[in-house]
Amino acid sequence: MMQILAGLCSFFLLLPSLGHAALPQSSNVPGGVVTVPLGFISASEDPPQAWMGERPVFVTANDGEWVAVIGLALNMKPGSHSIRIDSGDVSKTQIFEVHPKQYPEQHIALKDKGKVHLSPKNAARAKREIARIQMLKRHWRKTNDTDAVFTLPAEGRMSSPFGLRRFFNGAPRSPHAGLDVALPVGTPIKAVTHGIVLATDDYFFNGKTIFIDHGNGLISMYCHLDRIEAKAGDEVVKGQHIGTSGQTGRATGPHLHWSVVLNGNMVDPELFLTRRSSE
Repeated sequence: MMQILAGLCSFFLLLPSLGHAALPQSSNVPGGVVTVPLGFISASEDPPQAWMGERPVFVTANDGEWVAVIGLALNMKPGSHSIRIDSGDVSKTQIFEVHPKQYPEQHIALKDKGKVHLSPKNAARAKREIARIQMLKRHWRKTNDTDAVFTLPAEGRMSSPFGLRRFFNGAPRSPHAGLDVALPVGTPIKAVTHGIVLATDDYFFNGKTIFIDHGNGLISMYCHLDRIEAKAGDEVVKGQHIGTSGQTGRATGPHLHWSVVLNGNMVDPELFLTRRSSE
């Protein structure tokens, strides 16, 4: 009997919290986050694994059951979608719904037309950098301590919300896949929660950028920085100073562009701020 109890204790110590997990707000729209219940936790079974296509999905414990936390791409079509659940030798499909959302338009005038109509040299550079960023967005590190409730990286005016359909000098461009905070150059930027610095670089569009890996496909991204004060491999804690705001890359003024990636998809950062007032 003592061996059984010891085994059960060891099992539960390895799990994320079995109480109310730190989950983002659920929003079943393109660019949102959906939480899908996967069944009650059993001490006799290993945690299930969830997959969306070939990409793993973040699974955590919440109120005594397993929950998949799924990032929905901005270009995801409304309707029924599915994830695959592997539990032991059994695989099953779980269906969830995505509802339509019409994001507003944003028209931006750029004086530097070279940031809109790229030269062959800059176009080649941007293509290489976009490929690198796409690879970083797909990064996966399994861990039991992912915190999915964030604090703001800096206090300031929200100048551009997530999802805006953007036009630069009248030309349509990719939707705004982040949240802009208007800040003077040199404002301290903080890590939204604990994690490991995945990469830093200076990009043509994003300027000086930091990626922080929070585990299980959850990544935060801080762009247009003036200074980077962290390096790849650094372990950071929530609220730690990692750099300063700036106007590097394609930016019309000094600000922070903050993005959140979940299972490879850019999602609305505000969904991860739902409980910041109760921390």
